[in-house]
Amino acid sequence: MIEQLFRHASARRELRSPAWFADYSLALATVVVALVGVAMNYSSTWRSLTFDGGDPWAVARRQALFVAVGIVVMVVAAVVDYRVLRHNATPVYLAALAALGALLVWAPEIRSARSWFVLPVVGFQVQPSEFAKLAVIVSLAAFVASHEGYLRFDTLLNAGVLLVVPMALIYLQPDLGTMLVFVAVAMGMLLVAGAQLRHIVVIMVVGVLALVLVFSIDALQGPRLLSETQRSRLTAFLDQDFEPLEASYNLRQSQIAIGAGGIWGQGWKQGSQTSLDLVPEQHNDFIFTALAEEFGLVGGTLLLALYAYMLMRTWRIGRVAGDPFGRLLTVGILSMLLFQVFQNIGMTMGIMPITGIPLPFMSHGGSGTITAFAAVGIVISVGARRYSH
Repeated sequence: MIEQLFRHASARRELRSPAWFADYSLALATVVVALVGVAMNYSSTWRSLTFDGGDPWAVARRQALFVAVGIVVMVVAAVVDYRVLRHNATPVYLAALAALGALLVWAPEIRSARSWFVLPVVGFQVQPSEFAKLAVIVSLAAFVASHEGYLRFDTLLNAGVLLVVPMALIYLQPDLGTMLVFVAVAMGMLLVAGAQLRHIVVIMVVGVLALVLVFSIDALQGPRLLSETQRSRLTAFLDQDFEPLEASYNLRQSQIAIGAGGIWGQGWKQGSQTSLDLVPEQHNDFIFTALAEEFGLVGGTLLLALYAYMLMRTWRIGRVAGDPFGRLLTVGILSMLLFQVFQNIGMTMGIMPITGIPLPFMSHGGSGTITAFAAVGIVISVGARRYSH
């Protein structure tokens, strides 16, 4: 009798629409964070734009457009069955590699890197490495899902090839921050998929030795494996008194802005560091400093609480996913978002090196914003279809 009741309940769940099981609270939290990001984009740019005689709403309006497009993409990704991605993992991966390779040939050099295509009519910049994050997550999930439970070392090496090829193309741009995101994604996915700890340790040791080798070659005036900007940022992280007016300037101004916020903050559009435009790229990589200065410890804590809720819901969806591919997709996206939040906010405080990694849903930029929304949409799709087979 009890068994029949369970069977009946299971059958009823499978007959219900996926919309019945969608995590609307995750979508709502995502939109709230994105709207806060639009407000902080305006707060951190309106004064300098007005001073230069421009439209004070220009940056915020453009970010609002990116958010609107992102919401549409999130809804579409949530509606489409995520398992379609598994059947198209190879073309998605190859398209990402083609875009990254094309950057090195045709993309203009912007801020000492070839990381963006510039759309000629509208003037928007497209950053393929942001979309490549999702492509790598999909391809790794599709590959590892068939080996989940026990990953042999040769399987890890094959998975490593999927990771190393796009990382090499991104290194040539160069973009150290995105490379670190790829590593975080791979570690999270492989651990959940059943990789043995000793294999992960071996890979980490090799990575550390490679990093030491890179610094040693640079120190010995050998071939330059890191750009001047990357070397300066890493040196400034290790020694925060290093060239205070150059490499450490961003960090110093960032810490001043966060400290100036105190408990309650100075009020929206009232931050002294923000209003005087003393923190470079504040609407991009350092947008957390604007929020911390204007809304203080309370505002920063509330933002972190929203991120924590989003990550918690993503983790829960991963635990109840209906198949290994869905679980790995969710874990990869969780790893990506968690690392970016930790790295971005950490670098504004000086506990992590400055790498140019954007704060999800907050930092200005279309590619990063739309990619993050698409990632959340995929997570919602996984959760909504946990009972369909």
